[in-house]
Amino acid sequence: MNWRQRLGAFIGGFDAGQHHRRLRGFRATRAHVNALIAAAGPDITARARWLVRNNGYAANAVESWAANTVGDGIKPISKIGEPARKEELQRLWLAWTDEADAEGLTDLYGLQRRAAREVFIAGEVFFRIRPRRASDGLTVPMQQQMLPAEMLPLEKTGTAANGNAIRQGIEFDRIGRRVAYHFLRRHPGDSTDPGLAGETVRVPASEVIHVIDPVEGGQLRGVSKLAPAIVKLFLLDQYDDAELDRKKVAAMYAMFVTSPAPENPLAPAEDEDGARDAEISPGQVIRLDPGEDVTVGQPADSGATYEPFQYRTLLQIAAALGIPYPYLTNDMVKGNFSNSRLALIEFRRRVSAWQHAVMVWQLCRPVWARWMDVAVLSGALALPDFEANRDRLIAADWLPTKWDWVDPLKDANAEIAQIEAGLKSRTQAIAERGHDAEQVDREIAAEHARERALGLDFRRPGSPAQGVRAGPGEGDDHDTSQTDEPDDAEDRPRTDEDQP
Repeated sequence: MNWRQRLGAFIGGFDAGQHHRRLRGFRATRAHVNALIAAAGPDITARARWLVRNNGYAANAVESWAANTVGDGIKPISKIGEPARKEELQRLWLAWTDEADAEGLTDLYGLQRRAAREVFIAGEVFFRIRPRRASDGLTVPMQQQMLPAEMLPLEKTGTAANGNAIRQGIEFDRIGRRVAYHFLRRHPGDSTDPGLAGETVRVPASEVIHVIDPVEGGQLRGVSKLAPAIVKLFLLDQYDDAELDRKKVAAMYAMFVTSPAPENPLAPAEDEDGARDAEISPGQVIRLDPGEDVTVGQPADSGATYEPFQYRTLLQIAAALGIPYPYLTNDMVKGNFSNSRLALIEFRRRVSAWQHAVMVWQLCRPVWARWMDVAVLSGALALPDFEANRDRLIAADWLPTKWDWVDPLKDANAEIAQIEAGLKSRTQAIAERGHDAEQVDREIAAEHARERALGLDFRRPGSPAQGVRAGPGEGDDHDTSQTDEPDDAEDRPRTDEDQP
């Protein structure tokens, strides 16, 4: 015990800082998170990937996280004011999203979903921007290549030939800026990939997007979100397997015959493997030799403790993962509407913060800005004043997929009331649903024009606009069935004759 510890023990103070009997086995390290990741990171990631492949709860947690953080995709809406330019830009972007994946397995929003999965499992993921030739036939000559965390070796630390420091595969200049990443040419665990194992290639930082959710200041590499739950998930899996085996043995109705004279043969005779089994049929009476006894195997039952123990353990795992219990287990029985909604509100606040602080800031915005630059330089997008007004022209709002509630009618009515009370705008309400208000308005106007031209009316009877048809000369007779009252009819007081 050093002098600081002796002083703390003498003057008291924080219980958590004492070294008495209750905390004698609590040995917390003072090492920085980078040192801890360098020592344990590969094992944590390997165990997390094993659990996702083999454990149903871990697999469900990852899919739930990806579905809620990305869903159908976090999509941009350009802030360009000119409607024609904006529409052309959005149409070009939508066409390119189908070509964004360098492997050709999904679109850009599928890459976002895969990125969310990788950050949950490994704590980080990398995207390498791949410029393409005009002859490759892409809408915009650029693609994204996803690289897992294992492609950047944690053990690569030292000094580069130019004097820059390399820390855990990342090269920094003299003022601490990331200037390059030293990726492996092949995955260290993929024996099917030909090439020299351990060979690295230096990629400029301007060509790499590193998606990471750091938990401490100065952290360089990511840690799996499964890390706090790995031990409990693995042990609970073993416990469930043991319970399943116990039930299997109990269902076999095993019997054991004990005899004081093992030299006496027991019919049927031993088979070629030396086993001495007696087949039992319903209603059969078996005569035993003198001195022999039959014992039926009765494995111990877990009784009423199994489900409460499993439930509490799964609650701890859900808290460690930041996933609500129903999302982790698909068990919707234990929660009622009120507490389930409360849990979802808390979860969605966390997800919303992660969407904008990690996915939008680290992945979506850099991809959008780089795509705009390449689209203009390649001539795919005509913006003559782009260089002078780049910051204004690349501005965009990012709209995640709207979350659905159990009772959408009540939520819709509440939203309508907020709009009518001036507490929010239609633009905000539509943006929260993942759509562009201007585009929605254009579609509604086009549909109304088509309805008038065809003489159609899909409005509900009794709605405020019901009966207001196209005027004379617009392809439809003017209906005044609900407009015969004076203009001030709504302003005069209602009388008993007005009641229905």
